[in-house]
Amino acid sequence: MATSIDHTQSTVNGTASESDRIEKHPQLTHTSTNISLSPELFEKLYLAPKVPHAADNVGRYANATPLGFLGFVISTFTFSMVLMGWGGASGLPAVAGIFFFTGPVLLLLSTIFLWIQAQFFPMMVCGLFCVFWLSFGLLQLPTLGLAAAYSPTGDAAAGAVSKEMNAVIALYLLVWGFALGTFFLFTIRINAVFAGIFGFVTIGAWVLSGAYWALSDGKFEKALRLQKAGGALLFIVAILGWYMLFVIMAAEMRWSVNLPVWDLSHYWHKTDVELAAMENEKKE
Repeated sequence: MATSIDHTQSTVNGTASESDRIEKHPQLTHTSTNISLSPELFEKLYLAPKVPHAADNVGRYANATPLGFLGFVISTFTFSMVLMGWGGASGLPAVAGIFFFTGPVLLLLSTIFLWIQAQFFPMMVCGLFCVFWLSFGLLQLPTLGLAAAYSPTGDAAAGAVSKEMNAVIALYLLVWGFALGTFFLFTIRINAVFAGIFGFVTIGAWVLSGAYWALSDGKFEKALRLQKAGGALLFIVAILGWYMLFVIMAAEMRWSVNLPVWDLSHYWHKTDVELAAMENEKKE
C-alpha cells in the first residue's frame, strides 16, 4: 500500500513538474488541432454551401475567395464612378487596366485556386466575372477599331453612336442580366449580403442594357440618365462587395469583430450530404 501511495505521489509530482516545465517553456509544447468549420462559418468564408469532400481540400490551401473579391470590388468601384461621371469623368479607355489586369488577373487566379479546393459555386462566380471584365474591356480599346466597323466611312465616332453597334451591346448586357439573375437564385441559399450583390448587379446590367437601347435610338439624354442609374446600382454592388470582403478577411485573420451577413442557410435543407443520399431520399 505504501509503495502504491509513493508511486501515485510521484506520478502527481511528475505531472505537476511537467506542467511547470510547459508553463516556463511554452515553446517546447507541440499540439495538433483539427479545426471543423460549421456550415454557417463555411458559407461565410467561402460563399458556398458546405458539401461533402469539398472541405477536405480547404484546409490544405489558403482561402482564395477574398482574392477574387478584391479584384471584383476595385474594378466595380472604378467602373461605377466613371459611369456616374464623378468629378467630370467620362470614357473608360483611361482605366482599361481594370478590364484586363485588376479584375481578370485576380479573378482568374481565384478561379483556379477555388477549382483546386473543390469550391464549385465561388469558382463559378469568379470565372463569370473574369470573362465579363475581359469581354467588356475589349469594347473600350479604340485600337481594335470595333466602332469603325459599324460606320460606312470607317469613322469610329459615327460607329460608336450607330444603331447597330449599340443594339448589339444592349443585347449582350441583356443576356448577362439573365446569367447574373440565375446566379442570384443560388445566392439566396447563402447570405443576404451575397444575394444583394447579385440582385443589384442583375438589375444594373439590365439598366445599362436599356442605356444602350436608348443610345441606339438616338435618345442621348435618356441614355445618359440610364447610364448614371446603372452606375449607381453598381456602386451599391461595390459597397456590398467591399463589406463582404472585409467580413471574410476579418474571419480569416481571427478578428473578434463579428459583422452580420444575415445568414440564409437555416431556411434551407442541409447541404452537407452525399448526392447518393439525396437520390435515396427522393425515392423514399
